[in-house]
Amino acid sequence: MSSKTLLIVYHSMTDGTRQMAQAARDGAAGESGIEVRLLHASEAGPADVLAADGYIFATPENLAAISGQLKDFFDRSYYGALDRINGRPYASLICAGSDGENAAKQIARIATGWRLKAVADPLIVCTHAQTPEAILAPKEIAEPELLQCYALGEAMGAGMALGVF
Repeated sequence: MSSKTLLIVYHSMTDGTRQMAQAARDGAAGESGIEVRLLHASEAGPADVLAADGYIFATPENLAAISGQLKDFFDRSYYGALDRINGRPYASLICAGSDGENAAKQIARIATGWRLKAVADPLIVCTHAQTPEAILAPKEIAEPELLQCYALGEAMGAGMALGVF
């Protein structure tokens, strides 16, 4: 059985999204036959997208949208991967201060253009940060939410390893 690669691309300003992405990585890394690459959005590009068999995109919700750095990753990678990754699985992680729905919709719309296959609903963790101080403060994601991120990574890795998606 050949190894498959799960690419997790994230951006995090206050560390919440990084914690979520790392938990997903840890969940997927336990699966035999899966190589997991965790890359900051500024370090990832079209070659990384093309080399992967599945994806998890992780972002904070910034002004009801994906972060600028994750958007930059998509801008730099989109056309280099267009029509070359059709049907590959993806999932998303959103660290939100309010509801995270618009950020999730943006990722879904980009993934639709890439013709990726959603294998899970967006996992949105709400920190309820609503004041400037709370929004800018370092985040500590609670264990129950990190376990959900771990489980998503684990399911993604298992599904890829088994050829389910």
